[in-house]
Amino acid sequence: MELHIVDGAIQSFEVKSLGLSLRRKAAPLMGISESRSLVWWWPFIREATTGAWQRNEEIRLDNVLSNPTLYACVTLISGDIAKMRPRLMEIDDRGIWTEIENPAYSPVLRKPNHFQTAVKFYEWWLVSKLTHGNTFVLKRRDQRGVVNALYILDPTRVKVLMAPDGSFFYELSPDNLEGLGRPDRPDTVVVPAREIIHDVMCPLFHPMLGVSPIFAAGWPALLAKYALNNAQKLFQNGSSPGGIITAPGNISKDSADRVKAYFDGNFSGDNFGKVAVLGDAMSYTPMGMATAVDSQLIDILKWTDEQIAKCFHMPMFKVGGPLPPYSSVEAVTQIYYSDCLQSPTTALERVLTEGLELPIGKSVQFDIDDLNRMDSATTMEIATKGVNGSVWTPNEARRRFDLKPLPGGDTVYMQHQDHSVAVLAQRDAQGPAAAGLLQAPAEPTPTEEPKAAMADQMLAFKAALLSKAATSLRTSEAQDGVHG
Repeated sequence: MELHIVDGAIQSFEVKSLGLSLRRKAAPLMGISESRSLVWWWPFIREATTGAWQRNEEIRLDNVLSNPTLYACVTLISGDIAKMRPRLMEIDDRGIWTEIENPAYSPVLRKPNHFQTAVKFYEWWLVSKLTHGNTFVLKRRDQRGVVNALYILDPTRVKVLMAPDGSFFYELSPDNLEGLGRPDRPDTVVVPAREIIHDVMCPLFHPMLGVSPIFAAGWPALLAKYALNNAQKLFQNGSSPGGIITAPGNISKDSADRVKAYFDGNFSGDNFGKVAVLGDAMSYTPMGMATAVDSQLIDILKWTDEQIAKCFHMPMFKVGGPLPPYSSVEAVTQIYYSDCLQSPTTALERVLTEGLELPIGKSVQFDIDDLNRMDSATTMEIATKGVNGSVWTPNEARRRFDLKPLPGGDTVYMQHQDHSVAVLAQRDAQGPAAAGLLQAPAEPTPTEEPKAAMADQMLAFKAALLSKAATSLRTSEAQDGVHG
């Protein structure tokens, strides 16, 4: 398909197939927020409180990202997913996924573009998704039409457009890093959805626009910031909340302002603790601290940390909280993965598989074993049980520790006394007697040949007895004749 763009808008498109050419004028495009048919997707008030915008009570991204817990959630999630190696997998006829190497798709997974490594690319991918709710990735193709580079766009410079027929396009503002700001290109470029990978965080208001967790975590982050600002002012003043200067009679406003400015400039902040000399019967009365509940700064910060972690589905033990006393390293890692990492990881695998236009039977999958790379005890236990349970071959277990294969190690071993399921099923089908459960097995019935051999032996034994008896009789008769 060839696009004809004038002043940044698609005027027409031409489709060429089988020697035929079809040219059609493009329908006008509308931004999602400008389409009347989509007004009901959006709430009328997009503020935390009514009139917040007029009072400058806005949640700025640069303000909330300075919160330590929110910063830890964003960087931890993006960093942990980025360190998992993307693998090109293929399923065989038996339904088993195997990692493969393909010259068309493997290079872009190892090196997405010319200026980023794979780790930093996917880390930036997740940072954009977690902070803005959307990640827009522009594809670059080679002469074959295969995607050979991916560029993450600034989400604030991308606009989703919808045509009356329901098709979507993306309006991209100039960006020199992705090659969209060259002089020979217009100020804005409209590209079809086929050339953009769009990873949506959580579509609360519209299926094509995601909402960042900061939508809910922003106010707890600002509350923590306000509490810290107040604490900073308090500690700058020597942990003293101030006081009251009183005079025995009436004083003019100018005199009161002059005395106040004198005290603020000479006895607060770095000058706190200096000696002040008061005249005209004036006296200074320090103000007391707030109640114990109001001054529990640590409890307030702890509450805000819990709310921020809850919005990111982050277990508290990953951002400074105590470890569960009953869990092993493997158990807490599994909790962290299933509650926090599995959803964005699965979404990333799906959009990459579809965005790279992989054929049926191939997909992109991230190696979650990289999360337990330093847990050698758990890895050894799993490998040992896998070999003893005849799940892995010894060489497959050695590969998890980067060890070379051994001769004969590509065979699954089992105990000699073990029987296959088929043999056990055949024995059970013959009944309890065959299994030796109700009675002992009967003696085997002798065949005809053993019977004949036994008869011959008995005849020979009888003949020997008769011969011996005859010999004894003749000897006895001879002796009787001599005596007679």
